[in-house]
Amino acid sequence: MKISVIITTYNRPHYLKRVLEGYLNQSLSPDELVIADDGSSQETASMVEEVSADTRINIKHLWQEDRGFRAAAIRNRAIAESYGEYLVICDDDSIPCRDLLRDHLKYAEENCFIQGHRVLLKPAISENFTYRDISRLSVIKLSMKGQASNIINAFRFPLPLIKVSQNLGGIRSCNMSFFKKDIIAVNGFNEDFVGWGKEDSEMVVRLFNYGVKRKDLKFRACCYHLHHEHYETDNLQKNIALLNRAQKEKNYYCRSGIDKHL
Repeated sequence: MKISVIITTYNRPHYLKRVLEGYLNQSLSPDELVIADDGSSQETASMVEEVSADTRINIKHLWQEDRGFRAAAIRNRAIAESYGEYLVICDDDSIPCRDLLRDHLKYAEENCFIQGHRVLLKPAISENFTYRDISRLSVIKLSMKGQASNIINAFRFPLPLIKVSQNLGGIRSCNMSFFKKDIIAVNGFNEDFVGWGKEDSEMVVRLFNYGVKRKDLKFRACCYHLHHEHYETDNLQKNIALLNRAQKEKNYYCRSGIDKHL
């Protein structure tokens, strides 16, 4: 299958560049990188152009006007314009381990999506951490210095820990993968979500309603989360209400979704 990586970003070119470098140095190369830009300044566009000039991998930069946090809308557009049958979705704050794409593809399964996991990096180390710094020994040292947590996720045991469920806990779009056809079937992300929070969980609820299960993958496909300030949560209660509605109504198709971009 062809793999498209969808990377959501907003005004963090110093982080995004290192995330791109991580995906450009995978043991299994992506077929394309699609940057879902939620209204960044020209600095991001200039950096993407510079990185694109040094690789044969197609990098597509899609931008929308800055009108607040609208990750659902720009993700939908990026998914619509991607050509991979399999999609890995991540953010500009999450540097992939070298085998992340190989792991996602190896454990891909029909009627499932994969939820990966992450190591959390503290502020001081986040400023300069790159894919070159990823190793079991370096992560242990960072943990001993109090600069990293959740380091168990960095270990590659002989066999991964896999759990298939329809559990909503711990859903994080910084490290997920899907068959594109499944996202299209539920009409993508719900663009009624404006402001940070729960747009990924609501989409997953609709996948559950459609019959797709969650495949939780541990000790494989790890990413390294760079520290940043928390997003504003002004619209969080409204977003929680939208999530609750999806759970209550058991519908899988949202009215305001990806169909407008197809």
